[in-house]
Amino acid sequence: MKPPSTIQTSEFDSSDEEPVEDEQTPIQISWLPLSRVNCSQFLGLCALPGCKFKDVRRNIQKDTEELKSCGIQDIFVFCTRGELSKYRVPNLLDLYHQYGIITHHHPIPDGGAPDIASCCEIMEELEICLQNNRKTLIHSRLSPPIPV
Repeated sequence: MKPPSTIQTSEFDSSDEEPVEDEQTPIQISWLPLSRVNCSQFLGLCALPGCKFKDVRRNIQKDTEELKSCGIQDIFVFCTRGELSKYRVPNLLDLYHQYGIITHHHPIPDGGAPDIASCCEIMEELEICLQNNRKTLIHSRLSPPIPV
C-alpha cells in the first residue's frame, strides 16, 4: 500500500479568506410603483450591494457603479454598521458618498422593526426625496420579493 500523499491544510480550508470569484451579473433592482399612494414615482429595492456572505459574492465597486449608472440619487440603508461589517461592506456608506449618492442610514437590526418615531422620520425623508423627483432606492441585506 502506498502512503497517503502529503496534503497541505490549506487545501481543505474553507475559511472566508479563500478567494472566490465575485458575482458578475448586474445588481437586480426591483422598481415598486407608488401609484397606490397617489405618487407617480417608483421606489427601487435591491439586495445589499457588495455583500459577501455564504454563497453570495457581490462586487461592491461594480454594484455601486451600477446604481450610479441607473441614476440613483438617494439610498435608504437599513443595515446596522455591525451587519455591514458582517456582510463585508463596512465602508459602503462612505463609498456611496464618494459616488455622490445621498445616504439615509436608519439602522434596524436584522429581524427588528423601527419604533414609531424612526418610522415617521424615514417616511418624511422618503416623501421629500420622492416629491423632489429624486431616484430613490432602499435596501437592507436581502431583496424582498415584489408582488406583480
